[in-house]
Amino acid sequence: MQLCKLFTTLAIFIVTLDKSSAFAPSNRNNYLASYYFSSPPPCSTISSSFVSSSAAARSFTTSSSCSIAATTTSTTISSSTTSSSSSTTSSSSAVAMSSSSAETTAEQPTANVLKLNPSETACVFIEYQNEFTTQGGALYDAVKDCMEATGTLENSRKVLDSARNAGCTIIHVPIAFDKGHNEIAKKPYGILAGIKEGELFKAGEWATEICDIMKPADSDLICKGKNGLCGFSSTNLDFLLRQNGVKNVVLAGFLTNCCVESTMRSAYELGYQVYTLKDCCAATSVAAQDATFEHNFGMFSVPTTSTVSLY
Repeated sequence: MQLCKLFTTLAIFIVTLDKSSAFAPSNRNNYLASYYFSSPPPCSTISSSFVSSSAAARSFTTSSSCSIAATTTSTTISSSTTSSSSSTTSSSSAVAMSSSSAETTAEQPTANVLKLNPSETACVFIEYQNEFTTQGGALYDAVKDCMEATGTLENSRKVLDSARNAGCTIIHVPIAFDKGHNEIAKKPYGILAGIKEGELFKAGEWATEICDIMKPADSDLICKGKNGLCGFSSTNLDFLLRQNGVKNVVLAGFLTNCCVESTMRSAYELGYQVYTLKDCCAATSVAAQDATFEHNFGMFSVPTTSTVSLY
């Protein structure tokens, strides 16, 4: 008898929820999407907006299927509190939805200060080497257009100076191979095949040196052992970060959709708070740069730019 009453109560509860605006058939998918891909409001505050958060906000586009695009976010928590009088006022969760097209674009940051603690923050500059950054480097022509469109080097230098002055940990992550590139498989494929066949980033040569505009200072750290794409997998980067008490990792460098993204994903999974500077990165095309920023960065980091003050 008690079991029957329990099932009856549960059935009434489900029917009640199904009639509510959040769980009605027309809104159920939107609610689930907001649950899995939007950041929740602060626990201590009931907010009428489910979109504002210190983590990456999400824009959703619905056509035949729901596509997700990460947008550049504010890191200042902004939440509105519902007022209560003698009667209890219920708050509803709103998710930004669009039913027009399946393609969206990232927005610019809505806050101009991140307010990170410099003593817990590292700026990680990936592969600012002559092979990429300087005329005469084998890969310079491949990234030149994107660097010019983005202002990669100038913006990176601005962030470097600001981070040094603030007292952040500065880490440079160059890639290098011994003569013959024996670190790479005898029959490689993909991007490592191109590096080996082109004899790129040979240790001890001008092309592998960090470019003049980003030259390390005596107080900077140089990550050792990078022979692959991820800044962590074959290096001492995680050791350097943990030895310096780093919790926040700010990423910049080359290539946006290769080594930067690989490092971003690993940093995210290792538990760091990750920020990626769009205008301090470059890819082999502006289209690749923009696509990575719009669709990938927000899944594994807080996308931002050099125009946003870190401290």
